[in-house]
Amino acid sequence: MAEIIQSLPLEDVIGDRFGRYSKYIIQERALPDVRDGLKPVQRRILYAMYSSGNTYEKNFRKSAKTVGDVIGQFHPHGDTSVYDAMVRLSQDWKLRHVLVEMHGNNGSIDNDPPAAMRYTEAKLSLLSDQLLRDINKETVDFVPNYDDTEMEPMVLPARFPNLLVNGSTGISAGYATDIPPHNLAEVISATLKYIDNPDITVNQLMKNIKGPDFPTGGIIQGIEGIKKAYETGKGKIIIRSKTEMETLRNGRSQIIVTEIPYEVNKSNLVKKIDELRADKKVEGIVEVRDETDRSGLRMAIELKKDVNANAILNFLYKNTDLQVAYNFNMVAISDGRPKLMGIKPMIDSYLNHQIEVVTRRTQHDLSHAEARMHIVEGLIKTLSILDEVIAIIRNSKNKSDAKNNLVSEFDFTKEQAEAIVMLQLYRLTNTDIVALQDEHKDLETLIAKLKHILDDHEALLDVIKNELNDIKAQFKSPRRSVIEAEIAEIKIDKEVIVPSETVMMSVTHEGYIKRTSLRSFNASGKEEIGIKDKDTVLTVQEVNTQDTALVFTNKGRYLLIAVHKLPDIKWKDLGKHVSQIVPIDEDEAIVQAFVVSNFTDDEAIVTATRQGMIKKSLLSGFKSSRTSKPLVAAKVKAGDEIISVMKVNAKNDLQLITLLTHKGMSLTYPLSELPETGLRAAGVKAINLKEADTVVLADTVDDEDTILIATQRGALKRVRATLLQSAKRAQRGMTLLKELKKNPHRVVAAKVCRPEHQTFILRSNNEQYEGSIEDIHLSEQYTNGSFIVDITTFGEIKHLEINMLFKN
Repeated sequence: MAEIIQSLPLEDVIGDRFGRYSKYIIQERALPDVRDGLKPVQRRILYAMYSSGNTYEKNFRKSAKTVGDVIGQFHPHGDTSVYDAMVRLSQDWKLRHVLVEMHGNNGSIDNDPPAAMRYTEAKLSLLSDQLLRDINKETVDFVPNYDDTEMEPMVLPARFPNLLVNGSTGISAGYATDIPPHNLAEVISATLKYIDNPDITVNQLMKNIKGPDFPTGGIIQGIEGIKKAYETGKGKIIIRSKTEMETLRNGRSQIIVTEIPYEVNKSNLVKKIDELRADKKVEGIVEVRDETDRSGLRMAIELKKDVNANAILNFLYKNTDLQVAYNFNMVAISDGRPKLMGIKPMIDSYLNHQIEVVTRRTQHDLSHAEARMHIVEGLIKTLSILDEVIAIIRNSKNKSDAKNNLVSEFDFTKEQAEAIVMLQLYRLTNTDIVALQDEHKDLETLIAKLKHILDDHEALLDVIKNELNDIKAQFKSPRRSVIEAEIAEIKIDKEVIVPSETVMMSVTHEGYIKRTSLRSFNASGKEEIGIKDKDTVLTVQEVNTQDTALVFTNKGRYLLIAVHKLPDIKWKDLGKHVSQIVPIDEDEAIVQAFVVSNFTDDEAIVTATRQGMIKKSLLSGFKSSRTSKPLVAAKVKAGDEIISVMKVNAKNDLQLITLLTHKGMSLTYPLSELPETGLRAAGVKAINLKEADTVVLADTVDDEDTILIATQRGALKRVRATLLQSAKRAQRGMTLLKELKKNPHRVVAAKVCRPEHQTFILRSNNEQYEGSIEDIHLSEQYTNGSFIVDITTFGEIKHLEINMLFKN
């Protein structure tokens, strides 16, 4: 054999070879044919069982024998793959109507493996006989098998729409298919409607086919998804387990699951629910039991007393396979090519296949009837000249000579002559001629009927309809899956996910955050909080684990952190930096933190910037499902930053907001001056700033409050809030500091003192000064206050803190 070496580019070779391989696995392995709904291996298994007589009315036969027949005659692949395909055809939780009956362990819904093929026995089911019926009447094309020693069918006659009834799933090169099973009676009813009216709409077809009908039952949600899939071949539905509630003697209740979604592994589902319970991802479950027995599937989820069973069920729908999404991807081989098909093209392809099958069967029956009639006519003629025929045969030399003599003497055809010489003597009775005449009449009627079917297309369609109705009557069964029009929204109650617990949350100016149990907090002493050197506490709050923390930064962004997800750290230990929970920029600083139980329209967030912008946004707008990244709270211009964030009562328009600037200007006005804006807005002008002036303080004030002001010269001044006259927004405001020509006082820090506050702390980088708020006497409007610290020794004032932690 001559050796031929070709020099070709690698990409051409790989492209060509992979193209051939792809064509093979698309057409010959992974995708079903639209006509009989079978993949090649399934078709070969059914045909091998049929041709070897392993049919429904016979005894069961060892599966190994069938697998051997399939491998040896039609499908030269591994025995395991063939046996697995055969087992799947027998699993009533995978197929709506099984095509193979099996004795022995054929696996389970828990994905247990079947017994070895040497132990199990199988035969064709009664319904699969309808797939193979009339295959010996030349109804379908046959092709040589892999070694040209046998002939195998390219497709089965498939007397019912098996692709829709049993569905299919598979993955090939560049294509995948997911066709759900349907109810046989509904599919046949829709097919009959289509035969009567090929222009029928999908909506009209859906009056017959309600939707998929899974062998495992369940609840299907989303009629729009079904309709879209039936129109285009692609669509999405939700499959939900069927559940019921039971009350136990001890007062507890339990959720009973009786049906689970299609192709969900039950044992994995039970394991997942139990893991959620053990990991305390869900509160209220005592135990999960698999109580499935021969009477049917049953899972019991026992609950604690007085828990919301529906809330737990919703959590399980969301986080386990008690509810799954099913995506239609109805791809099948049509005319030798993979094609995405809606329900009408599927039924149309099946109907065209049936027209061909019935036509070919009718032609086959007609030719056989005409051939038999020809023989019967010869036999009747023979009986009328019986003596002469016998004489001719007796005088002939042999069988061949007798046939030739009959043809030449009496004008018999060769076929008739063959039948005459093979005639048995007992047939030459008077009664037999009556039987022949009756058979002749029956054949005349049959031939006329068959010719009418071939000549009249409507008659042919009637044959298809009658046979489909017969199959429907014999094999129909009630729907197992319930269909609901809308996809139910799953609302998860926080109490189910997180146990309600009161904890302490602390946030520092440098961004360290933690939650601490009340036990650790009380044991450590309230002042012994663990913080870094030179860091200071921004806020400490008593919160609930079911709350949500809103942490605002100077860049106008906010972080949403569930309190239960905060690191649980002892009170004396350093917290975790917020950037390790939600990533923020290196130069981004924490401004304020609040804790929210409910995001409502009753409260609002007010933000103020150093350059004099302010905005108010309803708290409800801050709710988001995205918690992994910072979210926009306010649009901040370049060179500006957020200096204050307030949580206010959105309904109280009389609430006063006061602003204080670096040069000692103060402006106070009611909340009604602020319009409600979205989160991405920049807001409105808060105060009309002088040149080179900036906002130092923005906060809410009441009549009982006072304002403590620290200047760069180390002076402190305290004024009553009642001195601040209410004005309009965006004005210049009033002066709180007396202007000096030489070395004027400038505000570097300021705080609003509430009636309950008692102490203040001034901090520089290296020093700290602590005093009583009452020791700072209330000043008049135009004084500069009293000198508290010597700046030359104390250093630049960095922070003014009021009522540090819980000091009394």
